[in-house]
Amino acid sequence: MNAPRVLVVEDDDAVRMMLGEGLQQDGFEVVAAANVREALRLVATQHFDALISDLHMPLAGDGFTVVSAMHHTHPEAVTMVLSGYPALEEALSAILDQADEILAKPIRIGQVKELIRARLHNPRVIKRIKRESVASILDRELEITIQYWLKLVEQDAELTCIRLGRHERTGHLPRLLRDLSYRLRGQSDVVIPPSQAARDHGQMRRRQGYTAAMIVEESRILQVSIFSTLQRNLSNVDFSTVLSDVVTIADEVDSQLKQAMYSYDAPVVSKPRSGNLTVE
Repeated sequence: MNAPRVLVVEDDDAVRMMLGEGLQQDGFEVVAAANVREALRLVATQHFDALISDLHMPLAGDGFTVVSAMHHTHPEAVTMVLSGYPALEEALSAILDQADEILAKPIRIGQVKELIRARLHNPRVIKRIKRESVASILDRELEITIQYWLKLVEQDAELTCIRLGRHERTGHLPRLLRDLSYRLRGQSDVVIPPSQAARDHGQMRRRQGYTAAMIVEESRILQVSIFSTLQRNLSNVDFSTVLSDVVTIADEVDSQLKQAMYSYDAPVVSKPRSGNLTVE
């Protein structure tokens, strides 16, 4: 019987060496990688029976990127992630299906050996959930996100001091969220033009009597609502891109707020019956 082949992915030299030597002494064949790029190359070109990967290399979630690649290329492989956070397993219980085991550092090499052998001898049958992109989740949950946003807004005494109907209050949100989804689906090197929906929103809120602070607060609530939607769908989200998507969401919502404030502060040009332009 061939020795089980284990891919160890760890950017800490001492930990990587300790795992490699410990597993080799117990009859495992070990291949090591110090970064995600090298790990992905190995996953794509070689066969492995098990994966042990640090979660942070140096970015949080890097380990799940490697796990996702291993699941796709070698679906039967045992997958384990390591983290320096003792409460990680409890915190990530909703996404434990991404990896067979989540271990908190410092680890005992004996425990790792036992877990790998147990998993290989009696593999757990896991129904892999089809992963969705963040953009797909936001598209699917559009109305729920808007409803949650409206609920939070209606609890804010400052925002509700201006009486508006539901459409007047939320009518801008579908366009803003579609602009966000478009950016999430776009290529990172493609320049996305500023949101016209955000500019229209700033002008509308000025006509409705909003203050600048109220527009900022609405934008903050929008971010909270978007992340609440992702939290509810945590078990379905594709973790290979979720961290970069979260950065994109924050950047796009801030960009939309900037465009809204530009148009809010811009002088309003009107054309009276006399035909002369006036600036308000």
